[in-house]
Amino acid sequence: MIYCGIDWAERTHDVALVDDSGQLLAKRHIADDAAGYRILLDLLAQYGDTEDNPIPVAIETSRGLLVAVLRTGKRQVFAINPMAAARYRDRHSVSRKKSDPGDALVLANILRTDMHAHRTLPQDSDLAQALAVLARAQQDATWNKQQSANQLRSLLREYYPAALDAFAKWNNGLCRPEARELLKTAPTPTRAARLTRTQIQATLKRAGRKRGIEAEAERLREVFRAEWAHQQPLVEDALGKQMLALLVQLEAACTAADDLTEAVEEAFPQHPDAGVILSFPGLGVQLGARVLAEIGDDRQRFADARGLKAYAGPSPITRASGKKSSITRRWVKNDRLNHAGYLWAFPAITASPGAKAHYRRRRDDHGAWHAAAQRNLFNRMIGQLYHCLQNHTLFDESTAFPTELAAAA
Repeated sequence: MIYCGIDWAERTHDVALVDDSGQLLAKRHIADDAAGYRILLDLLAQYGDTEDNPIPVAIETSRGLLVAVLRTGKRQVFAINPMAAARYRDRHSVSRKKSDPGDALVLANILRTDMHAHRTLPQDSDLAQALAVLARAQQDATWNKQQSANQLRSLLREYYPAALDAFAKWNNGLCRPEARELLKTAPTPTRAARLTRTQIQATLKRAGRKRGIEAEAERLREVFRAEWAHQQPLVEDALGKQMLALLVQLEAACTAADDLTEAVEEAFPQHPDAGVILSFPGLGVQLGARVLAEIGDDRQRFADARGLKAYAGPSPITRASGKKSSITRRWVKNDRLNHAGYLWAFPAITASPGAKAHYRRRRDDHGAWHAAAQRNLFNRMIGQLYHCLQNHTLFDESTAFPTELAAAA
């Protein structure tokens, strides 16, 4: 067999081909464009690459145009962890020398010696890959929105505490359209104190508020005209201009998050696995899309439920050497899926009687902390999700938690 290793970079890539004996057959330096991809495919074809019997490829990334080109057809593409590749490099040289062509050769030799120990990229459907893009982008946009809101809140604490007190009653606080519109109308506390009831009512209507406008305008007017400490006038005006600049970033982040949320809500129900995922307590459209984005719809990706649990991160890890043995939480995991699991398990405790009984048993009988009990619940439910997806069956409370329901009864 022939094995290919590619050391990728932003503009150029290094390619190496080796045979079963480890002999270097060819190496190339290609550009990251259509011409470079054509050179790579021609090089593979020159050494026996065919549609029915493609040459396996090892690369240190799982995304990008180069990976998309390589994944056409039946070719096996292995995404090697850069840390694992660095350990393999030490097998061939102890001087810690490094070069891009040498890294490509190391990746090719990884497939030659240990291809059985690595897994190919999952063969997810196009819809699942599109959902992964949308769900991850929506998650990033939500984090960016929260980061922008935190920056704005920190600035308002320095000179405009009246705004924070006025918006504290509202859900989502500074991210609400009414809050952003009021800050644009009155960027400083001095200007906010001069606002009349009519001006505040017009601002709330402009932001899209429909009910309780008069009462809310009266409340805001009293908060803005209350006794508050002030910065010097020039400093206050300067801080107001800085706040308006941050407000532009927050509005852009809120718009991006809302648009991506709508895109996920439109695309996720079209997937065949959406019904199974939404049948689980605690999973909605957005969170279910995040779970599907990380586990995919390739049924051969995980050999069993234990593999999915290790990938998601809730299963513990054992470290044993001689007479010493310790069981700790898993640190190497899919962080996005682990974060989704934390958000999943929390509402499942109240939405599912069996999940609540399981959580209470971990707390009371085993003495686990809240985070540990919640992680154990996620570990159990992600295994149940694996079973339901494999058999395409919906979640059933009595089947999922028979012992806990009997004890609770």
